Amino acid sequence: MLSWVAMDRIVEKQRAGDATYRQPSERKVLRSDAQPLSDDDLLAKLRSFGIELDRVSLERLCLKALSAEEIATPWLEQRNRPAEMESDWIWVCLTALWQRWFPDQPCFELLDDKMQAGYELQGPKGAVAACRIWLEAWRDVLGLLDKGGLPSIHAFDQRFRGSQSLFNWIQDLEDELWNAGLEDRQFLTARIAVCEEGLRRFPAEDELMTENRRRALAESYFELGESDTAEALYRDWLQADPRWGWGWIGWSDGYGFLRKVRDWPRAEQILREGLAVDLVRDRLDILERLADVCDEQGRKGEAAQLRKEAKRSVATPKVTRPKIGRNEPCPCGSGKKFKKCCGA
Repeated sequence: MLSWVAMDRIVEKQRAGDATYRQPSERKVLRSDAQPLSDDDLLAKLRSFGIELDRVSLERLCLKALSAEEIATPWLEQRNRPAEMESDWIWVCLTALWQRWFPDQPCFELLDDKMQAGYELQGPKGAVAACRIWLEAWRDVLGLLDKGGLPSIHAFDQRFRGSQSLFNWIQDLEDELWNAGLEDRQFLTARIAVCEEGLRRFPAEDELMTENRRRALAESYFELGESDTAEALYRDWLQADPRWGWGWIGWSDGYGFLRKVRDWPRAEQILREGLAVDLVRDRLDILERLADVCDEQGRKGEAAQLRKEAKRSVATPKVTRPKIGRNEPCPCGSGKKFKKCCGA
């Protein structure tokens, strides 16, 4: 279920794009309706619904809540099925006052705004501007995680329910910080901080996300010329999990495709070390990257042989699996019954 701010954003876009969307007498109240109202007007609107508030009392509520929606919900639950317009006005007034009076106190509504503002700026020339806003949003995320005692991205998204999930947005943030860092190196330093904080806070959130974040961290150190730090990171990670195929590729890329001044022999050495690991994951990708590295060194014949080997590795023998009962857990790991998932 989407949050109220996400629904507000959807309806606002519909209204902006369709002049006939709902007649004025029946239209949904939106946050934009609060913009021309004074603080006193907003407080008076709340009083008309039996809610007495001032700046001090609202601040106390904001210090405990993660969103204006969380403040509004108990009041609405106490009322006997309030009209849609009434419930909308209560949330709209609270959100507007929070934004005006306590802009430095993070909440889900203002976080959602910052996330979407960054997406609107994304583009070939908008990375720096987008990242300035998104780094503010990241500070809000950290504050909300601590304030709510939220231990994971999943727990955050269950409360947030925003226009964009934290799970997706944090990965977009890491990518956009790279783009901005190519223009202004301070954003690479910021990317390192974001990745380090993400790895510290969410060490077991999602394996692929964790692996990509590690690569982004080391990639940033390589780009900043701190190769020794990147080397140490990859050594530690691959000592703990030598079968991490894309770890070997990322480490190699730090000397090859990610560098302006490239050390192809070192890039090749790392890939061959990875291929020597028994049961290394993503072996096909390592072979293809090694072929590219050989191409760059003018060894076209060897590159062609590696690509042939990669194609042969795709043709794997058929594996006979035991029959799975339709009411048993699906072996894909989805958590659903087999009949509701792969056996549907």
